[in-house]
Amino acid sequence: MMKIDKAWFKKVLVDCGAVKYGDFQLASGKKSEYYADIKIALTRPDILKVIAQAMTPHTSGYARIAGVELGAVPIVVAVSLETGLPYIIVRKQKKEHGTQKLYEGEIKKGEKMLFVEDVITTGGTLAKAIQLIRSEGPIVDKVICVVDREEGGKENLQEIDVELISLITGQDLIGAP
Repeated sequence: MMKIDKAWFKKVLVDCGAVKYGDFQLASGKKSEYYADIKIALTRPDILKVIAQAMTPHTSGYARIAGVELGAVPIVVAVSLETGLPYIIVRKQKKEHGTQKLYEGEIKKGEKMLFVEDVITTGGTLAKAIQLIRSEGPIVDKVICVVDREEGGKENLQEIDVELISLITGQDLIGAP
């Protein structure tokens, strides 16, 4: 199983501009001493490949992977290419035209599906997406994210019986290198 060197990974994220330090206001209104814009890292094939390779061992036993638009899309595609597993993309809002689907891809009742994500703060949007997909029949019990900001996401996902695994945490990012 590939274990990511957190000090090295932190440096990679900082060097590419995906993690910045200072005084930031988050979407939640909270203040933070760092900002994780992992989408910047995801535009770099070398970093995206490392992320996909680090997530791949956690896919054992799963039939499909899923991600919520927009941040998880490159991750879900990269992990799919690494593993050969099919994937789905979950929309935040239903399409207003055509088939009005809430997700793209095929879902099979009873299969195990793993979610991937870029950054998790409270996990609210992700929990809604998981509940939506579960209503279609798959079993969802695990999420792998790049960064867990450790602001309630892990606990909120545990409340719906979902385990959260992160490649790096907020504490890793603010701690000494």
